[in-house]
Amino acid sequence: MNQQQKSGKNPVVEFIDVRVTKLSPAGATMVILDRISFTALQGKITGIIGASGSGKSTLIRLCNRLDDPSDGTILLNGQNISTIEPLLLRRKVAMVLQKPFMFEGTLLENLQRPFLFRNIAPPSAKSDEITRVLDLVQLSSEMLARDARSLSGGEQQRVNLARALVNHPEVLLLDEPTSALDRPSTARLASTLSNICESEHLAIIVVTHDLYLAEHIVNHLIYLEEGQIVEQGDATSMLAMPQTAVFKNFLAKPESSSL
Repeated sequence: MNQQQKSGKNPVVEFIDVRVTKLSPAGATMVILDRISFTALQGKITGIIGASGSGKSTLIRLCNRLDDPSDGTILLNGQNISTIEPLLLRRKVAMVLQKPFMFEGTLLENLQRPFLFRNIAPPSAKSDEITRVLDLVQLSSEMLARDARSLSGGEQQRVNLARALVNHPEVLLLDEPTSALDRPSTARLASTLSNICESEHLAIIVVTHDLYLAEHIVNHLIYLEEGQIVEQGDATSMLAMPQTAVFKNFLAKPESSSL
């Protein structure tokens, strides 16, 4: 029984011996991810860190079938995700991309987009649904009429987050959510993510290069090196006492000095 299973929380996403390979231009088989196994729990944040090219983004894209594994099994609440219709899966497993994307129009119109895509009448500015997601991401209702593309980077990232939450997902995926943010904005987003995870009982999986984020919000940490999990476990313990030389070297790099 692993550390997460001992916590008694419900497993939401399970990777079981997942492998991803692709052919190089020369026809050789390249291993992108190799025998990846972990569990993401309800109400907990799982963080994935590692050097560029270690397979982090590929791993997170597997969770809602933006990519498919070459081998192994991925479960969502015990069901193989290959049996779930992709559009339904992506409502259950919502992705927040690294670079915020704003549709043309107001903040409100951006929040209404997911409903229009499903041919459902969108909620109004004063609806419980819009009020709920604004509260979750700490945006004022007074901003709803503003042009979404005129918002700051931090505000746009919160709109992205709110837009993902309107579908009531079971899992929230975040790919480098703080890469374009300054430290104050990163700190605010970290607090927001912690509150969302607790209040919405989500499983959150976050890929990040930002060890500040890993230290302050991640419960279960995974360190990837060349497509393999080198270490995983309690984030606080791992960051304080790395067990392998490669992870120690990663933490000692200059870009890790903000920890």
